[in-house]
Amino acid sequence: MERGTVPTAVAISTLDVCQSALGLADDPAAHWGLTHFLLDGHHKLEAAATARRPVRLLSLLTLGESLAGGEDAARLPALRAQSRSARATG
Repeated sequence: MERGTVPTAVAISTLDVCQSALGLADDPAAHWGLTHFLLDGHHKLEAAATARRPVRLLSLLTLGESLAGGEDAARLPALRAQSRSARATG
């Protein structure tokens, strides 16, 4: 990291897209949860956090264990490319 390299960690991830907890039929809000379970790179993440340096995350998304479908997963790259404040999933 001192030489400018960015370490890579590996995770398996799930994508959950759920409707509003209020259960209102006319509520357009959907709750997106992208959860990463780190498989390799624990020490890299700790070192990067301590040094305040970036880390690259190789995330393997499992649709079989997710509450989202293929259409939702296909939207992920475009949503992640947006700024946080502009992300609207409805």
